[in-house]
Amino acid sequence: MELRRVDPNRPHGVVTRALHAFGRTSVGRWYGIHVAAPIDARLMRHSGGRIRMVGTLPTAVLGTTGAKSGEPRENPILYFHDGDDVILIASSFGRDKHPAWYHNLRAHPEATLNGNAFTAAEVSDPDERERLFALAVKVYPGYADYRTRTDAIGRRIPVMRLSPA
Repeated sequence: MELRRVDPNRPHGVVTRALHAFGRTSVGRWYGIHVAAPIDARLMRHSGGRIRMVGTLPTAVLGTTGAKSGEPRENPILYFHDGDDVILIASSFGRDKHPAWYHNLRAHPEATLNGNAFTAAEVSDPDERERLFALAVKVYPGYADYRTRTDAIGRRIPVMRLSPA
């Protein structure tokens, strides 16, 4: 399935800006965690990634290998491009723990995004991480809120770079 190119500098339309504003509210965050993410996972899995709840967010199906189980895992995930690479932000909606897919990629860096093969690596250079996080905030401004939440509890949100395999 195709992986749509996502330019983080592309301006957003009025509908996308409204959805971003809703997502940044406490109700919007709850909806994202408890309704949209679980339903998106099912919709995208059964439709081959063609159907999702919030069509304006750049979402793809991330395929990983379970860190402990070794079983295949799939998660809907927001992404954007940096050159030929794809960038993922392990925000987990600003919760206190990293998402499971982050641990999976650390243990098994071979992954797929909409069926396309990639190799993952965590961005460790602080300047590069900051540059990419600033681009992520352009894609979805809620990442800034998640960072505020995680900074308050001492969790640093990882940034992952997926390079074509």
